[in-house]
Amino acid sequence: MTDTDFRCGFVAIVGRPNVGKSTLMNHLIGQKISITSKKAQTTRHRVNGIHTEPNAQFVFVDTPGFQTFHKGALNATLNQSVKDTLGSVDCVLFVLEAMRLSNADREVMALLPKNTPVILVLNKVDKAKDSLMLNAFIQQVREEFEFADAEVVSAKHGQRLAELLDKVRPHLPVSVPLYPEDMITDKSQRFLAAEIVREKLFRYLGEELPYEMNVEVEAFEVDGHMFRIHVAILVDKEGQKPIVIGRGGEKLKKISTEARLDMEQLFDCKVFLEVWVKVKSGWADDVRFLRDFGLN
Repeated sequence: MTDTDFRCGFVAIVGRPNVGKSTLMNHLIGQKISITSKKAQTTRHRVNGIHTEPNAQFVFVDTPGFQTFHKGALNATLNQSVKDTLGSVDCVLFVLEAMRLSNADREVMALLPKNTPVILVLNKVDKAKDSLMLNAFIQQVREEFEFADAEVVSAKHGQRLAELLDKVRPHLPVSVPLYPEDMITDKSQRFLAAEIVREKLFRYLGEELPYEMNVEVEAFEVDGHMFRIHVAILVDKEGQKPIVIGRGGEKLKKISTEARLDMEQLFDCKVFLEVWVKVKSGWADDVRFLRDFGLN
């Protein structure tokens, strides 16, 4: 193989909240780096996941789900992140849930670039029982936008991901790889630690979770073969602290334990993790504060 045979480029994964964008990226790169949850707007940062093959390197960009329900500086910032990403990639994967095309999906479709190849990806096809109806649905969606191609997948079960990569590869520019072949993300271990804690908050608090909540790593120290990590959970109001802590600290303990176990698996070392809850009033509507957190 010569250098002119190798392709490398950026691929944005976009769609409304909860269509499985983060699950799709995690399976494409073979490692969990983007957090998943049934709660909308789990992904807040642009997360790059890297998948390298002998003839190509795919740099997948997991974006926040474009949000129309919640208002305020936080969601304005997240939505702007989606728009900015679409203008700076080589290919776009527009993810839809099979057999479902909502107004929220159409709002995202309206943002899709006209001069960048967009591949329609129907996710959760394991739930679509009738192939004739599925094909008719694909045709219906393709009538609303000029897609470069279409593929059906089940991100959760890792089905037809190789076929999806085959359809993306020709749209990547001829280029040397941008990252080492064993690298799976450009995010730091500090960032990944914060994301793991945030995922556990979404998962174990469910609908109780305060919407204006974020996670800050206040210290990340390497002590021999151990990581010592101190994490603050930021909430907007004093009354939200007991929701996160739980009766007798039970919820916070469960969140911390599960997060520590995930970190040990990801970082392949022992982890000492300390987590506490802080009040930072008005943070989600303070654009300067969002910028400090890398959200703007």
